Amino acid sequence: MSGLRIAIGSDHAGYQLKHALKRWIAAEGHVVIDVGTDGSDSVDYPDFGYAVADAVTAGEADRGIVICGTGIGISIAANRRANIRAALCHDATTARLAREHNDANVLALGARVIDEDTAKACLATFLTTAYEGGRHDRRVSKLSPDHRAQKGVMERVDQ
Repeated sequence: MSGLRIAIGSDHAGYQLKHALKRWIAAEGHVVIDVGTDGSDSVDYPDFGYAVADAVTAGEADRGIVICGTGIGISIAANRRANIRAALCHDATTARLAREHNDANVLALGARVIDEDTAKACLATFLTTAYEGGRHDRRVSKLSPDHRAQKGVMERVDQ
């Protein structure tokens, strides 16, 4: 799949991996939208998770990539935005399943827990795997912010 617009952002812990992935993305013929950070000085990961998520929800980017030390914090931040399905992946299998089953639109990576080659494998898989739909549609629809407005989709289970 060529010519995707990919928003990418990281905190200081993910800066070096982000830089390497930007080169790979461009070499694959995709457009890179770098929302920061621009160095290894300490910054707050939510700012960059939000920036990537906002680019995806606004239609400025087709997919997003967020990177911090573990990928956990920045994926939580990205997922706070409506209609973002950020998936923390550690290998090509989790990246494939995130796309096939969850229609993930943001890939989250942990720069301190995976190496560059693994990150590239995750990214390549994430960008080339299609969402299966079908039996997954009902579940993915429940991830949207308006899922409770859909008649009969979900009842309160905490009563």
